[in-house]
Amino acid sequence: MNRPLRILYYNWVDYLDVEGRGGGVAVYQRNIIEELGAQSGIEAFFLSAGLSYDLPFCAPRWEAVRHGPERNRHRRYEIVNSGILAPAHSSFGDPAQVSHPPTREAFFDFVAQTGPYDVIHFNNLEGLPAEVLTIKSRYPQTKVILSLHNYYPICSQVNLWVNESQTCEDFQGGARCMTCLPYQRDAQAVRLSYGISYRMRCAGMRPGTLAYDVMFRGVRAFGRRGAHAFRWLRQMRQRNALTPAPNSKAAAELAAAFATRRSDMTALINSHCDQVLCVSNAVRVLAHRYGISPERTRTSYIGTLAANTTSGTSGPKATVFTPEKSILTLGYLGYMRRDKGFYFLLDALEALPVSIATRIRIVIAARAADQTTMARVYRLKDHLAGVIYHDGYTHAELETVLAPVDVGLIPVLWHDNLPQVAIEMHARKIPLLTAAMGGAPELGNCADMVFAPGDIGGFTNRIQALLAGQIDMESYWRGAMTPRSVKDHVADLLKIYRGQDPAARSAPVKT
Repeated sequence: MNRPLRILYYNWVDYLDVEGRGGGVAVYQRNIIEELGAQSGIEAFFLSAGLSYDLPFCAPRWEAVRHGPERNRHRRYEIVNSGILAPAHSSFGDPAQVSHPPTREAFFDFVAQTGPYDVIHFNNLEGLPAEVLTIKSRYPQTKVILSLHNYYPICSQVNLWVNESQTCEDFQGGARCMTCLPYQRDAQAVRLSYGISYRMRCAGMRPGTLAYDVMFRGVRAFGRRGAHAFRWLRQMRQRNALTPAPNSKAAAELAAAFATRRSDMTALINSHCDQVLCVSNAVRVLAHRYGISPERTRTSYIGTLAANTTSGTSGPKATVFTPEKSILTLGYLGYMRRDKGFYFLLDALEALPVSIATRIRIVIAARAADQTTMARVYRLKDHLAGVIYHDGYTHAELETVLAPVDVGLIPVLWHDNLPQVAIEMHARKIPLLTAAMGGAPELGNCADMVFAPGDIGGFTNRIQALLAGQIDMESYWRGAMTPRSVKDHVADLLKIYRGQDPAARSAPVKT
């Protein structure tokens, strides 16, 4: 009898996290493990790190997950007391992101005690030191795979997005990283909060319930009062460390540390990863630009459950927009964040001439932001033909949310790898109007449905073209990518895992 294929997946947050942390990557990880669970001859395990801590703080260790849903408890593990806080913002600029021997050894011990594994697939490195990739040296027969869902190996901020204001094309030898974040989290305070949360979860208290929320706030407030002076001093030291005097020796050394972080991480990837899976060609181009070996990269578009209900891109929801169409309904899903282009979108919609604005309706599904932002959203009702607002949404609600949408909007200002929301709309045969940034334009593959990022005039021009019937949607869908199902994507992964994929070392894309 053949031994089952044993796969270990890693991400910084549990794929069944009750708080829904981890965004699209967590959704992707959950879909992959559920699909594999329906197949015979495969055992899929999962590990997370960077969120659970003992009080008082102790050495890193691993254990089976003791909180959250009961499902798959025998195959869900976590490293407790990791030397690297997750997500990346919580440990920004920390050298432990590259090397932290105690956490590395905890990871190695986990693999030794629960393995062997045929494949270790990292869907992220946040929460672990990148040196865990050297597991390949200990187990040369194990395939080590890294998926690039963000740019963490080359960017401490993960998004190549500097100072919450603009995309970062040049980190200036690390110097620009020193002022990248508007604020720096106090690692001690974050670890304390994580420790309180971990203990309460293990005691059976669920986040989001009244008992958890009241007790968590109370215990955390007590702990904060007791450690206020210590944390204030620590925060001052961190702030000074991250903002040394310009042109000083300390500034040069800190810039060099950020540069070293990038070079060390890419070196570890190039030396120990069998494959680096890029979720779009745009990501692959950037991976090559920043030093990841082209011989190790492969474009691997992720799948979506929505593709199971479609039969390709034929028969689109909306074929042609004509001048006779009275109202065009646009749709925006995701987050009210600057890098996602939400505030640009508000600017662009507010700037639409009345003759265009009165023919535009917008569906916005995103958690409410501050009062000033929400006031702008509601004022759009006086300018546009209509505004439909959803304060967030669940995956089960997507069909209802998207039902009135004619065109989906992806107005990102950063190199968004391949937004999950773009895939969801594309699979439902909703054409996409996208900024020329990141992987989203690859879905429609239509130059007429792309505008320069941050260009209000270009956005307005494309809306005018849609309203005038100048963009043939039938042609759009003929050239569009066929939506990938989770099942098809998993089949591709299994070929890579088993060494059966002739395209596993695909030719470098043109940069």
